[in-house]
Amino acid sequence: MTIGQVAHRLGVRPSALRYYERIGLLPPIERVNGQRRYGPAILSRLTVIDVAKQAGFTMREIRVLLSGFSPSSPPPARWRELAAMKVREIDALLARAAGMKRLLQEGLRCRCVRLESCALAVRHAGAQQDGRMPGTVRTSRRLPRR
Repeated sequence: MTIGQVAHRLGVRPSALRYYERIGLLPPIERVNGQRRYGPAILSRLTVIDVAKQAGFTMREIRVLLSGFSPSSPPPARWRELAAMKVREIDALLARAAGMKRLLQEGLRCRCVRLESCALAVRHAGAQQDGRMPGTVRTSRRLPRR
């Protein structure tokens, strides 16, 4: 299949396929008369890439999923390890969003005349001085070693 045929079948732009090849998500593609020619296996690989993108994985994480493990590491183990990491990241993001929502709701109830003297701002400034940031959660983005 040509790059245009693959792109059309999957509903992506040809430039996306070239980008995936350039960043290592796709193996080097065979060329005939200078044009890329894809075998049927490319559709499965692109589907995996799409599912991983839908799950929130970055391109770097997808590259690790596809080729960042030893050959003896089976794909389900790769997926579980990266998915567990992504779930922790999403949990932290949800906790941060909940803290942001609480802060905004508290601010909506505020009747202060000046923001600088608002109890919400004063409490936030005190937390910063203590080295804490209300509503923030730190996450670890360590990818598995190769």
